[in-house]
Amino acid sequence: MREHSDESSADPRIRETTPADVADVVRLVHELAEYEKAPQECELTTEQLETALFGPRPALYGHVAEVDGRIVGFTLWFLNFSTWRGKHGIYLEDLYVEPGHRRHGLGRALLATLAAECVRRGYSRLEWWVLDWNRPAIEFYESIGAVAMDEWTVFRLAEGALERMAHG
Repeated sequence: MREHSDESSADPRIRETTPADVADVVRLVHELAEYEKAPQECELTTEQLETALFGPRPALYGHVAEVDGRIVGFTLWFLNFSTWRGKHGIYLEDLYVEPGHRRHGLGRALLATLAAECVRRGYSRLEWWVLDWNRPAIEFYESIGAVAMDEWTVFRLAEGALERMAHG
């Protein structure tokens, strides 16, 4: 069962994602992949995102940023868990605002919405990754008090390596 916020976002331009928003969010995910110089790696479809957000057992959540009735930004996130703190947190998979709508407070408002969700639910943290070459994003994150976790290294099993590990 989806756990919705009892109160609306403090910024009227930010709201929870609805099924009617899925195509716009997929469009923006593909724009994000292009911005991150990896458009060929983005395979997300509207059907996949709709199932992830609104299917029988959703484990993905989202918010959109809307300006003049048009979706210009989004977040997609899911829950993680800290065994050391014994509490859930939010892992922000994606945050993106169209270039023409940046520097108007939308990214900050999207993050503030997720921070408020963490506080309301008693979660211990909000986390995300950022590409090391994305200086504008890094500077923005540092300006709001986020701290780089430089002592950690990300590992991933995917494709062939994932198959080999699964089958011994």
